Amino acid sequence: MEKESKLFDSELKVMSCLWEEGDLPAKRIAEKLTAEIGWNKNTTYTLIKRCIKKGAIARTEPNFMCHALIAKEEVQELETDELIDKIYDGCADKLFAALLGRKKLSAEQVQKLKKIVDELE
Repeated sequence: MEKESKLFDSELKVMSCLWEEGDLPAKRIAEKLTAEIGWNKNTTYTLIKRCIKKGAIARTEPNFMCHALIAKEEVQELETDELIDKIYDGCADKLFAALLGRKKLSAEQVQKLKKIVDELE
């Protein structure tokens, strides 16, 4: 996914439905987001169409079936890179330090982080 096709928060809500449940008809996505957020059907269909235009969703027939073309992990990576660049001057260690400084971590979480760091070396 290219920079100019960045997904906005509302579009990520649509994508989350597909990432959680797999391929869905647009009608089911609209029902789900109406129940969860209160969006009307037209809002959801507009957002689905934007995601299609950005290359994030493929539409097939019958029933306006939607299929995610980008993985959640890909979006997470892009969003993390943008956060690091924008807020932490491109320094991942500053983000890491900020995260560690804000919350008490369990011994298990600390071990997971150590393992991740060890694997990077």
